[in-house]
Amino acid sequence: MTTADNNSPASPLSVEIGTLQGGAADLSQYVGQAVLIVNVASKCGLTPQYTGLENLQKQYADKGFTVLGVPCNQFLGQEPGSAEEIAEFCSATYGVTFPLTEKVEVNGEGRHELYDRLVGFADGEGHTGDIRWNFEKFLIGRDGTVVARFSPQTEPDAAELVAALEAQLAR
Repeated sequence: MTTADNNSPASPLSVEIGTLQGGAADLSQYVGQAVLIVNVASKCGLTPQYTGLENLQKQYADKGFTVLGVPCNQFLGQEPGSAEEIAEFCSATYGVTFPLTEKVEVNGEGRHELYDRLVGFADGEGHTGDIRWNFEKFLIGRDGTVVARFSPQTEPDAAELVAALEAQLAR
């Protein structure tokens, strides 16, 4: 694995993305933190992972970590709501406090630039390329580079995910 400068065009933290509240978020604000980027959906069998993601947020936020939820409606239309509906669902149902971006496409011709910079990184089984389903996870190190990719079925409290996160926080 090579390390890129956080201002490199390849760094996922050198892009802007809209927020659910409107306006743009410059992801460079997260350089120096570990970030778990997750494409999320409200009407998916994996939606209960919001609980584990929020638990990670609460447990590690004060150590320089954040979850970044990226709503996506590309998988069987499982994120059909408006920005307001998504925000309300996440807050009321799961108590989500971590930031959520605008709804974006993670695959295909309309793929957001953030995901252009993520999908080339392989997970533990060697999968690269398109996002397979809701709740695929990318761990970004404090230096702004992708350090790990986890399948949608990997729970937020899985030993391998927590170990990779804690290794980044120890840096």
